[in-house]
Amino acid sequence: MTTIIDYDAGNLRSVEKALQALGDTVAITRDKKEILGAERVILPGVGSFGDAMERLHQYGLVEVIHEVIKKGTPFLGICLGLQLLFEHSDESQGVKGLGVLKGEILRLPDKKGMKIPHMGWNSLRIRPGMRLFTGIESGEYVYFVHSYYLQAAEETQVAASTEYTAHIHAAVESGNVFACQFHPEKSGSTGLTILKNFIRL
Repeated sequence: MTTIIDYDAGNLRSVEKALQALGDTVAITRDKKEILGAERVILPGVGSFGDAMERLHQYGLVEVIHEVIKKGTPFLGICLGLQLLFEHSDESQGVKGLGVLKGEILRLPDKKGMKIPHMGWNSLRIRPGMRLFTGIESGEYVYFVHSYYLQAAEETQVAASTEYTAHIHAAVESGNVFACQFHPEKSGSTGLTILKNFIRL
């Protein structure tokens, strides 16, 4: 069973539907006991970094997330959920992220002829041996919607990258912590394979 953390962020239902299509049992909740008892936990989301951190604090979920990760429970951040795992973001100056992983979230630089937010399909360059990408070859396309991107402090944690107006760290793996800047639930069969890999961990 997979638990999706409910902190009033958008996109929870589409993640739920994708997991259910794979035959997984899903609960969307902010109940601390339920989250701590889950086999797997997902932190999806779209929206503002600062607002999201405020809600995670408001619902007492910051400590719960740290506890879940410390326990070794497989944990997946999606889009805003990836960004929140890091230390801070250009989007919300002075707001501390969860700080689970080291790195920063930067605004995509402007580039002539390229729109921000970045909305669309980009191919991934995947590091060999990444568990989230088992059965997926470099060059596969996934769907992005974002104006900010990850620059991880530790290259060894970068599972996949892509190019838009910058070199984007598109996915990370570190122990039991996984995260994608793109939306696997909106990325067709490639995205479903990624989610399938996660629920089989």
